[in-house]
Amino acid sequence: MVLQQTKRMKQTVLILILMLMAHLAFSQNENHNEIFDTFQENYNAGNFAKIFDSFSLEMKTALPIEKTNQFFKELKFQNGIIVEGTFINFENKSVAVYKTTFEKATFTVNLSIDNAQLIDGLFIKPYVEEKKSTLINRLTDFPTDIADEIYGLTKDFPNDTQLSIAVLRNNDVVYYGIVIQSDTIQSIKNQHKIFEIGSITKVFTSSVLASLVIDKNLKLENFINDTYDFSFKNNSQITFLELANHTSGLPRLPENLDLSNKTNPYKMYGNKDLHAYLTRFLELENNKENNYDYSNLGAGLLANTLGLSQKHSFNELLQKRIFDKYKMSESHTSLNGIENDLITGLDDKGQKVSNWEFDVLFGGGGILSTTADLVKFAQAQFDARNKELALTRKPTFDINEDMKIGLGWHILKSQNKFKWIWHNGGTAGYSSSMVLDIAKKNGVIILSNVSGFNSKMGNIDKLSFGIMELIDN
Repeated sequence: MVLQQTKRMKQTVLILILMLMAHLAFSQNENHNEIFDTFQENYNAGNFAKIFDSFSLEMKTALPIEKTNQFFKELKFQNGIIVEGTFINFENKSVAVYKTTFEKATFTVNLSIDNAQLIDGLFIKPYVEEKKSTLINRLTDFPTDIADEIYGLTKDFPNDTQLSIAVLRNNDVVYYGIVIQSDTIQSIKNQHKIFEIGSITKVFTSSVLASLVIDKNLKLENFINDTYDFSFKNNSQITFLELANHTSGLPRLPENLDLSNKTNPYKMYGNKDLHAYLTRFLELENNKENNYDYSNLGAGLLANTLGLSQKHSFNELLQKRIFDKYKMSESHTSLNGIENDLITGLDDKGQKVSNWEFDVLFGGGGILSTTADLVKFAQAQFDARNKELALTRKPTFDINEDMKIGLGWHILKSQNKFKWIWHNGGTAGYSSSMVLDIAKKNGVIILSNVSGFNSKMGNIDKLSFGIMELIDN
């Protein structure tokens, strides 16, 4: 599950990209290669604490040991060990650039060191080798500006890629489906085809929370601890609000999640594992300073707690309070019975990949749906009578000057006003994006089988924002 922004938005939460540049001036040093080799050795051996020890004071402050461990643990799980690092050049005469081949992907690693030979800048991003696309464009039945936008941002995706796009303008909807086959991009009707929506699920989880708040079944400020019959480690206290707006201090993933199952990592993480985490491993990283730390664990814990608090499963609450209310008959919480309508996910190399299944962490990314169904959810957002949905869009925390967060929804600045709500998603075989302008009743919804680990997956968000700008003018 991946969260990213376009270039004009400040990047705040990433799985595969880490950028930490110290305030001190960089200086070119002949020992870059030696330090990179040591970094590679420690990374491959899983000695992430030694990597942390090689950081400058500024880096350690920016990336504490817990976050260092979490980042490199996820990086290694998703991409394997480093096979080879090749020095390319220096950027700005001080930052060493390495083409770095992992077992499953290739990255660019930018490395800078200070005068004490400590790492004071580290930037890891997917390696992109620019090449001219030979994809044939047959989107002749789309409006020219829409066709150009889609082609420009999908031409590097592999064969068998599908995108299902819904465009809402003043509450009217038009669907644009595309498929890439035999190096040709062409239109297809796929608005009723099912995709994993990934982390857009978090908006639905928060919508269930808001529905319960509106019905006075609980309050946002209530501690979730009261729902459980055991104490959390260190007697840590967490509220429903902090889980919904990612200010609880929980890490992205629980420490005791077994990442050895690379094709279906969440399937076997159940109630016993969550209990063990909350009682034995729980550490709130921001020490209750109300920092924003995007957390799949937090969203999963929120959904689980909501179910327990109402003495129903979370999936039952989701079905009754959201799917049934908004007549979303094409949205699902499992793979049962949807095989004929399910679009197969593709990995970062364009090969078929297994679907992700969820147990106790379902609320972080488990929903499967269609653009036709998500249009119903979008149109419900435009209806002021749906007070629970309005509550999810109310700002609760300022992330930075360009972004706020409500309950699940991120609120983005457009044309110097905070007027777009947005969330995206990424799993092993799928990427998604949903952005809405409530006042204008405009929106763009994109579901795709582009892997969340594809180096170009950010183009899904770019496409959603690009189309929004086209219809916003």
